[in-house]
Amino acid sequence: MTKPDLKPHLDHAHVRALLKGMIRIRRFESKCAELYTQQKIGGFLHLYDGEEAVAVGVIPLLKPEDRIIATYREHGHALARGMPMTTVLAEMYGKVEGCSGGRGGSMHLFSQEANFYGGNAIVGGGLPLAVGLALADKMQGSGGVTACFFGEGAVAEGEFHEALNLSSLWDLPVLFVCENNGYAMGTALDLTEAQTDISAKARSYSIQGETVDGMDIVAVEAATRRALNAIKETGKPYFLECRTYRFRAHSMFDAQNYRTKGEVEDWREKGPIVRFQGWLQETGLLHADEIKAIVAEVDAEIAEAVAFAEAGTDEPPETLTRYVTAPERPAAPIPAKPAKMVETTYREAVKAGIVEAIERDERVFLMGEDVGHYGGCYAVSKGLLDRFGADRIRDTPLSESGFTGAGIGAAIAGMRPIVEVMTVNFSLLALDQILNTAATYRHMSNNQFGVPVVIRMATGAGRQLAAQHSHSLEGWYGHIPGLRILTPATLEDARGMLWTALQDPDPVLIFENVMLYNMTGELAENAGAVDIDHAVVRREGTDLTLITYGGSLFKSLDAAEELAKQGVNTEVIDLRCLRPLDMPTILASVAKTHRALIVDEGWKTGSLSAEIGMQLAEDAFFDLDAPLARVCSAEVPIPYAAHLEAAAIPQVPGIVAAALKLVGRE
Repeated sequence: MTKPDLKPHLDHAHVRALLKGMIRIRRFESKCAELYTQQKIGGFLHLYDGEEAVAVGVIPLLKPEDRIIATYREHGHALARGMPMTTVLAEMYGKVEGCSGGRGGSMHLFSQEANFYGGNAIVGGGLPLAVGLALADKMQGSGGVTACFFGEGAVAEGEFHEALNLSSLWDLPVLFVCENNGYAMGTALDLTEAQTDISAKARSYSIQGETVDGMDIVAVEAATRRALNAIKETGKPYFLECRTYRFRAHSMFDAQNYRTKGEVEDWREKGPIVRFQGWLQETGLLHADEIKAIVAEVDAEIAEAVAFAEAGTDEPPETLTRYVTAPERPAAPIPAKPAKMVETTYREAVKAGIVEAIERDERVFLMGEDVGHYGGCYAVSKGLLDRFGADRIRDTPLSESGFTGAGIGAAIAGMRPIVEVMTVNFSLLALDQILNTAATYRHMSNNQFGVPVVIRMATGAGRQLAAQHSHSLEGWYGHIPGLRILTPATLEDARGMLWTALQDPDPVLIFENVMLYNMTGELAENAGAVDIDHAVVRREGTDLTLITYGGSLFKSLDAAEELAKQGVNTEVIDLRCLRPLDMPTILASVAKTHRALIVDEGWKTGSLSAEIGMQLAEDAFFDLDAPLARVCSAEVPIPYAAHLEAAAIPQVPGIVAAALKLVGRE
């Protein structure tokens, strides 16, 4: 077997390419600073000035099929990856011709063609995505590597530790590149970290790594060659800490009061371009006239990029909401004629949906806390580990942001993960990944990347689990554009919504009410995928429309039966999907009954019921013969004591009383 050649070959062509790569980034950044002061570039502008040796020393060694996750300081990474300077600058101008259609800006450069998965404005936010991208490559057997760039400030974030742990635990091909410029935003590393040897943190997770002089491009390239060779041989992650320095401010807003001008000048004297260019001239590898030619080539390219950006066009406001979700979605499934009916539970119906999905699509896998050996907190996945193995039923650490982000990354890379978060309250630990990544990626990348992930979680109260395990927060998630929110209440929906959700090109969150898992009933043996776009009228009526979802559906149906005894004919709508809301079904019902009562297990203030009520006020005001009304959870953290817990959430008597008041029978 031939021993790999791990040394840089410093022939004339290569050293010229290295120097030009750094000069190209440096002079582009200088032009960006000038354009920013002219207000041609808006928002934050984080320049890469001084760190060029890292991008140019690492990225050209990656294969085209390898993936890159960058930081908000990613202009240098994008240029080193070969993204056209024209479209990069046009993006910073916010123009349609930009690499992200003007939707991402300086901190969010994307390129599907270049396998460049964007900068991330959330410090450390890209780390879990890199884990997921690498997980997809491992499960697909592609042989690809994901390079993840981040600053030393990210090592204080939980996502850093969660990502390193997962990548090591699962032996994933990730090249972690920490660009340690010493200051995070404006605070020196030794003021924020008890352990300032960052590569030591990686070693604590059993990840091989090294520290390299990030101002020495030859050293960076040599270290990268060793790293990529180690990943190729072992399939395991590798960690590079590149000790570098940014010559400019954290961003163009930064007054830099935390360091002296003398310190910056000292670092400039040992900067990567000065250092490498001086050595090349000393050794005769490059002469002054060649360097002058490089500068001229770069300046011509920058001038072309400026002209391209200046001539760019603004996106018309009429297309503002394009690509919030995918422009095309699969057609709604056509249910098969029910065959033999069998007795089952809601829990078993959910499990049957998971089993069907894994058997039908090799891209599908289940991941989450205790889903494997334990069988799931609510026993939904019991027995599935033995049936499908640890690759498809993947236990995760208790690291919601880390494994949710990994699921999102795997989905972006073409897998179809089902991420299980144990309870809705725990999902708040993953809110960064759900809100800032899953919900934004398609729009922010101008439809270059979608996130077809399904995230399941238990929601609701009734089991005496007290305030940190019992809330109904699905209405919160219903506030976020880019997500689809499902609340299956029936056995058919518990089984069938999952498969339809997995066909959806956008992120889908499924909220399963804890009080439904033990519910029994009959389900057709051939039950399959169901429509996830429309609400359903579960009970026809003429006097009043009851609008609800999830755990409150059956309470509302019981209330409707009680109202019938008192002569009130009540229609019950099961919303099923909280975002987007099926308002046509609601409006049609209210046009018939002329009264609306919304039952929502969320808190009243800022609730989903408030949104539905406002839309009814806007679009059905003249159909109403009575004020809008709602029954919600009390404005209190859900208590432990059974009688107080029951009093805190909607119950049948409260629904009946509110309905009678609406029809004048109080």
